Amino acid sequence: MSTSAISGYYAYTQTLKGVYYGPGSVKNSLISVLEGFGTKKVLIVTGKSLREKTDVISDIEVLLKEKQIYGATFSEIGQHSPIANIKKGVQVLKDLDADAIVSVGGGSPIDASKLILHFFKEERGGPILTHVAIPTTLSAAEYTAGAGYKDENGHKVALGDHDLPPGAVILDAELTLSTPERLWLSTGIRALDHAVESLYRPLVPYPIKAISYEAISLLFKYLPISRQNPDDIAVRQKLQVAAWMSLWPVTLSKPVTFGLSHDLSKQVGATYDVPHGISSCITLPPVVAIQTNFATPEDKEALARGLTSSGKPGTGSIDGDIIAFSSEIANLIDSLGLTTKLRDYNIPRGDIPQIVEKTVGKNSGELYYQVTEIMEKAF
Repeated sequence: MSTSAISGYYAYTQTLKGVYYGPGSVKNSLISVLEGFGTKKVLIVTGKSLREKTDVISDIEVLLKEKQIYGATFSEIGQHSPIANIKKGVQVLKDLDADAIVSVGGGSPIDASKLILHFFKEERGGPILTHVAIPTTLSAAEYTAGAGYKDENGHKVALGDHDLPPGAVILDAELTLSTPERLWLSTGIRALDHAVESLYRPLVPYPIKAISYEAISLLFKYLPISRQNPDDIAVRQKLQVAAWMSLWPVTLSKPVTFGLSHDLSKQVGATYDVPHGISSCITLPPVVAIQTNFATPEDKEALARGLTSSGKPGTGSIDGDIIAFSSEIANLIDSLGLTTKLRDYNIPRGDIPQIVEKTVGKNSGELYYQVTEIMEKAF
């Protein structure tokens, strides 16, 4: 199946000034973006695999060196952004006296870059330094005013600040060709998790819900195609845009919480080193199903519409549509070869009560028991 690549430019009016997208957009846009911010020296922040096993980082280094704005590359960012890596990154930024970070990779280097700049700003004062994010997965961390890291005890810590979103994002599908298949596809389910939970999580404006329906449609359509044709850049570009739509940048007067699937993911992610995309594969389908018991009537109606966005006809009832939508999500995950159990990541069955209690509280009544059942079935 062939499809035309999409490209263009979208301007956002808050911290995130622009999203550039299209094959070749790093080569075509990165330097002009940095020049627009008045950048003099850049620190690249990434992970070891991307730097050592691909040409992605070296190619970006060449672009920066040609304009004499390359400073160094810091590639010591591990999964879930350990605080030790972030502290070291702050020191590298100080020693280099760079005035911008270009983050390249998935959610961990992008979140780590946000945090490096945040802690640097806390120490030095003044405005936050420039951050340009170049994602190579579909996790969509680049669009949020939040970031998470793993503390010294292995616990996930979340930080929120309106200054945290990058100044610009560049979505170049050509750079995703070296992303491992399981990581690429599972972060696509993470994007689906964002879009689905945006239908019922608090404080999400209606236009964002409307965008979420289109994100769901695109992800259901193009993730299987991408698995079948992994070198199809046009399909990958559509998926990058779908991930953007799944977590559309928005500035609100108070921090926005995510839904139950995300909350469970936080508990199993950093503590047991489960990648966010995989944790979404485990938690999203059953969490959608139990919304028939716990969501408000308005939120249930919004969630039920997700079924038609997935490409399936309605069942004739709101609860029926929600249950069917849950099944379609599970079928998609299975078709992508991503069906996973908690035991696959050596999570002890005996830890399930603790995970559930930390997520919903032991005094949450029926919710506690149903979430416990979800996790038991996921074992």
